[in-house]
Amino acid sequence: MLARADRIQLVRGELLDEPTRSCASVYFPTHGFISLIATLGGKPVVQVGMIGQEGMWGPGLAFCVANAPMHALVLGSGEAWRVSARAFHGEFAHSAAVLHCVERYLHSLIAQLVSSAACVGFHRIEPRLARWLLMSRDRAQSDSFFATQEVLSALLGVRRVGITAAAGELQRRGLIEYTRGYITILDRAGLEAASCSCYASDREACAVNAKAAALG
Repeated sequence: MLARADRIQLVRGELLDEPTRSCASVYFPTHGFISLIATLGGKPVVQVGMIGQEGMWGPGLAFCVANAPMHALVLGSGEAWRVSARAFHGEFAHSAAVLHCVERYLHSLIAQLVSSAACVGFHRIEPRLARWLLMSRDRAQSDSFFATQEVLSALLGVRRVGITAAAGELQRRGLIEYTRGYITILDRAGLEAASCSCYASDREACAVNAKAAALG
């Protein structure tokens, strides 16, 4: 697979795919991370998933589905492997290892999407923000990263005033530091306690996938 891949740089704010165009490539982030954003009436409305070094974007190509069901937006700059749709189809069709790997990952991704759907509908802004910060931290591989209140408002599907209040409370409790879009997690354990149960569910799905991969 690596022999047929290109090493590229993911740039924050780059739109990799959207429902109106066909997927041309599969991406395997190694340091950057990607936000999956659901659409309503053709417009992006709320984040439903996140992909980092644990996963891939473009799994639908494995089943000959060319159009993405959502927007794929780069949130964290970093490197990734990019494989053309044609090359990926070739590997997928002839490699049992690739087939099993993609199937396992799709299972954990679906679990994340389901968890996010419930989270948006039933959990308060502050726990949802804590979950988002933890997921971003895991994929950024750093306690510090960049996200403006405007971006957070759009991704969580809430008004900016709600983000201001939630971030302010997390900062008041000494869990994060937030200055001009730069977020630093100061107390990971405390942030996990402040997060909704969806974060633990996300980690469990990834752990099950990793365990299955280790067992072959």
